[in-house]
Amino acid sequence: MYTAGAENFLRQAREIQDEELQKFISRITGFLQNRDLGNETTDCLQRLFLIVSATKYGRKLDDPFVTLLQTTLHLPKCPEQVQILCAAILREMSPCNRLALSWDKIQDPKLLSAAFSIKLAQGITKSEVEALGQRVVKILEGRIPEGQSARCLLPLLSKLISLSPASLNEDQINLLSKRMVDWLRYASVQQGVPQSSGGFFNPRARQPGPITEVDGTVATDFFTVLSVGQHYTDDQWLNMQAFSMLRKWLLCYGTDGPTNPNSDDKSEVDGSVVSMVSVTSTSSRLLPPKERLREKAFEYCQRLIEQSNRRTLKKGDGELQKACLVEAVTIMDIACKQDSAYVYRALSCLKNLHGWVSGDLSHARALLPIAQFFLNHSETAAVDAEAIYKHLFTDVPAQLFHSPMLAYEFAQFCRQNLRLFAEGLGVFRQSTPNLFKFMDLLPALLGEDTALEIFHLLLDLPCLAAALDVQLRSGLTPAPALDPATKPATCLEAFRHPQYRGLFQYLLRAESAPGDPGRLVPLRQLLGAMASSSRVVQCAEGVPVLLQLFFGVVAKFADGALANKLVLAMLERSDQLYEIPAFKAEVYRVMGAHLPPLCARHPALVVELSKELLEFSGTVTNIQSKEDVFTSVVWAIGEYVSVSHDKRCTVEQINKFFEVLEAMLFEITQLRPSASLSSSSSPRVIAVLMTALTKLASRSQDLIPRVSLSLAKMRTFAQSPAVSATYDAEALLTRATELLNLLKLPTVAQFALTPSADISSPRFHRDTNTSLPLAMETTSQVLAGGAGPGRRRRSSVPG
Repeated sequence: MYTAGAENFLRQAREIQDEELQKFISRITGFLQNRDLGNETTDCLQRLFLIVSATKYGRKLDDPFVTLLQTTLHLPKCPEQVQILCAAILREMSPCNRLALSWDKIQDPKLLSAAFSIKLAQGITKSEVEALGQRVVKILEGRIPEGQSARCLLPLLSKLISLSPASLNEDQINLLSKRMVDWLRYASVQQGVPQSSGGFFNPRARQPGPITEVDGTVATDFFTVLSVGQHYTDDQWLNMQAFSMLRKWLLCYGTDGPTNPNSDDKSEVDGSVVSMVSVTSTSSRLLPPKERLREKAFEYCQRLIEQSNRRTLKKGDGELQKACLVEAVTIMDIACKQDSAYVYRALSCLKNLHGWVSGDLSHARALLPIAQFFLNHSETAAVDAEAIYKHLFTDVPAQLFHSPMLAYEFAQFCRQNLRLFAEGLGVFRQSTPNLFKFMDLLPALLGEDTALEIFHLLLDLPCLAAALDVQLRSGLTPAPALDPATKPATCLEAFRHPQYRGLFQYLLRAESAPGDPGRLVPLRQLLGAMASSSRVVQCAEGVPVLLQLFFGVVAKFADGALANKLVLAMLERSDQLYEIPAFKAEVYRVMGAHLPPLCARHPALVVELSKELLEFSGTVTNIQSKEDVFTSVVWAIGEYVSVSHDKRCTVEQINKFFEVLEAMLFEITQLRPSASLSSSSSPRVIAVLMTALTKLASRSQDLIPRVSLSLAKMRTFAQSPAVSATYDAEALLTRATELLNLLKLPTVAQFALTPSADISSPRFHRDTNTSLPLAMETTSQVLAGGAGPGRRRRSSVPG
């Protein structure tokens, strides 16, 4: 954060009282009224700016002082620093009704730029934007007076384009396109002259030298943003600013106008990286302004690519190279979209560029616009770019997963091109495990062939985060000698150990591959030591949200076979999760919430997976550790083990399910002196088990006596003091009584617990007068001799 000195200044600025502030403003007022704009005034204005900007609460400045700041801002010979400070203070005061700025009175480009920044903070209207646009164009089309510069107008023009592209008419667009051609192509190749410090000097020592390349050699071609000099001339600054707004200009104004008459000319295919020194074509001068600008922009980008292949002398120049390379390829892509003739000129150039960029990970960001170019134009040029896409989706995420900037740009690139990927780019989904290192692409990756693997990947995300962390650290430390016979003591040693190397490689794989997730159990246990890592914890917190999204997307296309595989995977993976208690609880909650809808869409899976469901529901430990999943499984058994949902369902199967659930209910409701009731099951589990048993008995009436006995015991269980002290015993007693009374009328039980399809339609459940709870409670009231449904009491236990 801030240093102690900076914190002290901020505290003083925030704590200054209004009375002291008014005295300070009075002092500044005296300086400004006397036109004393020296160092002391500058220092006072700096302090005032700190005061008005250091707090979120607005500081009130008197109207005369605000007017005086505006007057000082417009002074013809106002020092630049004072002008900037006055504009900054007025910006902090905005929005303010006392501010009144008019573009017509401003001649100085610097003042126009400062006034525009105030207007932006004040709130600028469309008419004001248009008026300012006309003013900027008027200044640029004329001759700039000596001592002034158009440099500050191009950032302003770029902002105007963003606010209102329609503020410029066709003639003005053509005029500025011509200006941009001059700025981009014809800037001086001599260095600028530094400002004179006064005194005696040797004129020869001040002669400017030539512009150089980033590697120190003298430049032999036109000036670009990658040209190097100690001082720059105004036209060189305009060159750099024009390039910075070139992409926006082409996107806004590059598509209108006549097409290139030589659009079919493919003679300029050779655009190799090693030789791109362009020659100004005589014919290009005959092109319309927009097309000539596109031509010069393309040549400028070719020169930037050539310059980016040079070895830099300074680290900062290397970073600038990478940024310019990304921008240059993007602008070339735009030019090719607007005129397909440029595709053939760019093709060889970008193929060669990909050749050397793909071998240098420091230039990985440039791979994204290169891939974008081939996505947009490979069909036009009839080239196969599969190798480019494969390298992008496999090598880049595997090696640069730790780069936040690249991860963001990579995700943006994928999201912007999802439609193209869906049309036939198989390598995209084939790289699903690798892309999970960047995430944010889940819906696009999901399909019938990838859903099951993605489900396992989601559950293993915390484990993957831990493995990536180990992989990253392994590259930063030297590898010591390891004894293969010795068990590794740390995760880092395990990463290099032959016994675990295959497991790490499978977890960190770049492409989809078949495999048994159960083989990763030893690795999950080993990586459990990193469960407290902030990266792992944050990743684990995101898994439940991603699982919700996963089930929501899969539900739209999953067929019966996929639903079976997913339910089976849920049951198996419930025992194979990364050891973070909060993570496991949330995953169980999401699984439990989405298992019933999956069974509702494919009820036959309950019979088809009867063996697995019997095994899961017959394990007592699943009740306490996986209550949400266990409850959903029991509910699905009671709801869908019926011949009405699957003709293959037999009485024997119903009896098997009944016996398992009956044993579970008996097990969890036994009051043993050595067992603590608080560690037993929740009322929800007991209620769902009672209801599922009653449903099964209604379909096989030979079971009614057995379930009636169980329900009678449950009434005794609910009335015991130990249960009453821990549970909502009244709710359990009510549920047991209702179910018991319902079984006294088998025909009513069949109707209420196993309704036909027309009765259980959505409209039936929306009708409160014919709902299942009403039917059950009415039956209970009749059997108990009550007054009917008007006196019914709602049960608080679900079933």
